[in-house]
Amino acid sequence: MLGSGWTEVVALFAACVIAAISAPAGISGAVLLLPFQVSVLGTPSPAVTPTNLLYNVVATPGALYRYWRQGQTGGRLSAVLVAGTLPGVVAGSLIRVKLLPGPVVFDLVVGAVLLPLGLWLTLTRPAGPGAPAGPGAPAGPSEPARNGEPTGTARRIPVPLLLAAAAVTGCVGGIYGIGGGSILAPLLIGSGRRPDEVAPAALASTFVTSIAGVVTFTILSVNQNLPAAPDWPTGVALGVGGLAGGYAGARFQSKLNDTLIRRLVGVLVVAIGVRYLIAGAVGVAG
Repeated sequence: MLGSGWTEVVALFAACVIAAISAPAGISGAVLLLPFQVSVLGTPSPAVTPTNLLYNVVATPGALYRYWRQGQTGGRLSAVLVAGTLPGVVAGSLIRVKLLPGPVVFDLVVGAVLLPLGLWLTLTRPAGPGAPAGPGAPAGPSEPARNGEPTGTARRIPVPLLLAAAAVTGCVGGIYGIGGGSILAPLLIGSGRRPDEVAPAALASTFVTSIAGVVTFTILSVNQNLPAAPDWPTGVALGVGGLAGGYAGARFQSKLNDTLIRRLVGVLVVAIGVRYLIAGAVGVAG
C-alpha cells in the first residue's frame, strides 16, 4: 500500500495512461484498474467495486465529449446498451452487497470468455459487408447507415439478444465494478460493428450505469451500515486521470484504422482474460 498522498498521485497517472490506451476501443479502463486498485493502491473490498464505478463516472465524460465534438454519438446503439445495462447494474450492486459471491468462479468464467474472444480479435481482421471475419480476411468498407443503423455484418446481433447481453454485462459490472465496455465493446467490434460507432455507445452505457451503481452502493452503505461506499479520494483521482486520458484517446481514434483498433482491443482483452484466469487458478489452489 502506498503512503498518504502518493495513492492519489499514482492513481491519477495510471488512470490517465490506461484510459488513453483503451478509449479508442470504447473501454473505459476500469477492468484494468480493478486489479491495480487491489494490489497497488490497497483499496479494500467491497469498496473497490463502487470506487471503480466512481472512476467511470468521472472519467468517461472526457472521451464522450470528444466523440460528440467529432460527430460520434453511437446513435440507436447507445440507447439499446443503456436500456440493457441500467437495470443490470442495479441488480448487480444488490447482489454484491447482499450475497457477496466469491470471486474465484467469476475470475475463471470471465477469463474463459475473454481470452478466446481476445485471441479472435487479435488474429482476425474486420470483414467487409456481408463477409464473415476470419484469419487473413481483407478489411472492407462498411455499408452506409440507414436511419442511423448500420447495415451488413453490423446487424449480426439482434436487438433482443443485444439487450439481454447488455443486461448481463451491467449485472457483472455492478458486482465487480468493471463497467460494461470491456465486455460489450469487443463483442460488438467482433460482430462487425465499426469502432467509431461502438466506442461512444459503449462508453455512454458505462457512464450511465456507473452513476446508477455509485448511487445504489452509497444508499446501501447508509441504510444497511455496510462498508460499501466508494473510496472517494481514490475514485476521484482515478477519474481525473481517466478524464484526461480518455479525451486524448478519443481525439486520436480517427487517426487509427479499424484493424489497428481491433488488434488493440484484442491485446487488452487477452491480457485481462489471462489475469482473471491466473487469479481464479490461485484462488482454487489456495
